[in-house]
Amino acid sequence: MLTKAQIKYIKSLTQRKFRNEHKTFIAAGDKLAIEWLTSDNKVHMVIGTSEWVSKHLELLSKHPEAQYFEVKESELASLSTLQTPGQVLLVVPMPEPATLSILNEWYIALDDIQDPGNMGTIIRIADWFGIRNIICSPGCVDLYNPKVVQSAMGSHLRVSVYESNLVPFLQSISLPKVAASLDGTSVYGMKRMESGVLIIGNESKGISETVLKMATEKIKIPGKGGAESLNAAVSAGILCSLLLPC
Repeated sequence: MLTKAQIKYIKSLTQRKFRNEHKTFIAAGDKLAIEWLTSDNKVHMVIGTSEWVSKHLELLSKHPEAQYFEVKESELASLSTLQTPGQVLLVVPMPEPATLSILNEWYIALDDIQDPGNMGTIIRIADWFGIRNIICSPGCVDLYNPKVVQSAMGSHLRVSVYESNLVPFLQSISLPKVAASLDGTSVYGMKRMESGVLIIGNESKGISETVLKMATEKIKIPGKGGAESLNAAVSAGILCSLLLPC
């Protein structure tokens, strides 16, 4: 049974300042829980319904360091800000900070992405295309926002995300820097590239002028309809499919 202090602690992790303070975050839902429990990553707490726990005893036995709690679905729902938290919720530690090594491969740089769904989906897109590293400007939405974690669908386990001021980062590397911009050249005329940095901008403002100046190439996805622009995550997915090696 969860104590009042434990309930308060779990609920506090819906806020960025407490996630940063405790260096932990929430991963809610069956698929996410199974991904984390199957991996070698540590798990601090497992809060699930008795039905879910009974179905996954073998998986849970692989994490003797974790605390386990059986709760009712209504109690579980009260611990999460998500509309559909499912039957299980994990409290997991943030990964230890690592140093980014620049190799001859693809990276994604995000300039002030604000929507949690976009951020999570871009992390998932990076995972799908084998991009191992994402660099986020300080103005991006928190990587461990519950909606980001849910949208990424476990890709946090395979994609490393770093926070950095993009201008000095882009200045420091010699890889091609490809910026998604409405005034760029058509991506359909470009050859696939073995490596580079794909720069995606803010949902409403696009890429800032200072970051855009760092680009070696500005590209766009030509449209035929009346939409003003494409969703940031959709753009990232299309551009990855057209730029990266097959």
